[in-house]
Amino acid sequence: MAIRNILKKGDSGLEKKSREVKDFNQRLHTLLDDMRETLIESRGLGLAAPQVGVLRRAVLVVDTSGEEEKIIELINPVILESDGEQEGPEGCLSVPNVWGIVKRPLYVKVCAQDRFGNTFETESEGITARAFCHEIDHLSGTLFVDICEKIMSAEELEQMYAETEADETEQ
Repeated sequence: MAIRNILKKGDSGLEKKSREVKDFNQRLHTLLDDMRETLIESRGLGLAAPQVGVLRRAVLVVDTSGEEEKIIELINPVILESDGEQEGPEGCLSVPNVWGIVKRPLYVKVCAQDRFGNTFETESEGITARAFCHEIDHLSGTLFVDICEKIMSAEELEQMYAETEADETEQ
């Protein structure tokens, strides 16, 4: 396994559409393993293959909804259902130190394949639903800064987190 270089905004590879994964072989497994190492090292919530220079429909998302975090591998993911709306700050490993306000569904159900080609469905709410949408957008060449309503300054981000902590303390 290896830590891969994460492409940054401005690299044309991030603007391209990814191709469907058809071969569920050792090469794919190595890519997924490297992406896992890269994601853990970078402390992100998700990583898409185009971010490491591979134009294939593969993403990893950290699921924070359970007792312990786990990384979900999604090959050829498709959003089947979405519901509700959440609006909040988003960042990206390919756009370091930039945060913006993005509207996303509150709930999503995704159909995907695992590393062996088996089809499965998964669903989530909140931050994990946001991460599913964010990473799947990468497969179409869309970055969060392309769809955000507003780029946040460092001061605005700090103030928002301070208000969130104050709200949680009051509860």
